[in-house]
Amino acid sequence: MAKRDTWLELLNADPRPWLLDESTPAVRAAALVRLERRPVSDPDVVAARDHAMRVDPIKSILKAQDPAGWWVKPGPGYAPKYSGTVWNFMFLEQLGADPAHEQVRAAAEYVLRATPTAVGGLGCSGSHIERPPPPSAVLHCLNGNLLRTLIRFGYYDDPRVKAAVEWEARAITGEGMERWYKSRTSGPGFQCGVNDGRPCAWGAVKAMRGLAAIPPRRRTALVKKAIAVGVDFLFSTDPSVADYPMPEGDTQPSKLWFKMGFPSGYSADVLQVLEVLTELGHGRDTRLEPALSWLLSQQDEHGRWRNRHAYSRKTTVAIEKQGEPSKWVTLRACEVLAAAG
Repeated sequence: MAKRDTWLELLNADPRPWLLDESTPAVRAAALVRLERRPVSDPDVVAARDHAMRVDPIKSILKAQDPAGWWVKPGPGYAPKYSGTVWNFMFLEQLGADPAHEQVRAAAEYVLRATPTAVGGLGCSGSHIERPPPPSAVLHCLNGNLLRTLIRFGYYDDPRVKAAVEWEARAITGEGMERWYKSRTSGPGFQCGVNDGRPCAWGAVKAMRGLAAIPPRRRTALVKKAIAVGVDFLFSTDPSVADYPMPEGDTQPSKLWFKMGFPSGYSADVLQVLEVLTELGHGRDTRLEPALSWLLSQQDEHGRWRNRHAYSRKTTVAIEKQGEPSKWVTLRACEVLAAAG
């Protein structure tokens, strides 16, 4: 067995034939790249991605899009959850949609017109009015999610993306930030008004995912510093326990930490902490061992994981069934285990 496949010995069965089945081409394309290490130019990857663009869920998401690039209504697109513009845009990236597709590009251009704020970050607003959200509307979670989507769709060099990266890094480190807004991002180190001014671990995960999407050789010194702050924060407690700072009155971590799901919105699960830390090169850190053990304990007898947070009846089109074995969650788990060795 090849060295990179020794992680399979930890599973109850090999789920790769299931993940590579042609009946779910979006999963197949992702598995070929993320588990089989095929380049995106590989003919099998190209064929699977092309097929995925022509069938659900991507087909129905694109069918529901207005020609101008938005979903449901114009404006910054935060509402309705989880069928408005920013959500469908993020879900398309998570599903592996083709960045070159004209509707994907239309969505990216619309988001880049509708969400930037005067302070650089990408803002949260459910308004139908096509005007920039206020500076107080920037959240680590949304800014990080949109950064990851835009960067992976090829927009890193866009000045509006660069401004949002700059906002994120400065908001994390506190360097050069002249004003904080209690209603949203209320201070450095992931402090968030929604979390009663305490550091928000969901926001930290999303922010780190956004910055992790920047190619390492293109990360500025400030971005590297922000990533270091984020890694330290995510390691500040055992990720398998997830007892990060909570709103006043809460005594237990949110149950969503332990409900692995797909697609991913503003909340995060333990698996996503593992994903971002392995992506940033910390997959073999011994502090992740309890979380990795927890992850392995959640598999079924077929080496598969269930979707326990599928956003049922909330998305534009059903992506997976709540509580059923999930190809997307299983792919996420396998990628982490392969990276962690």
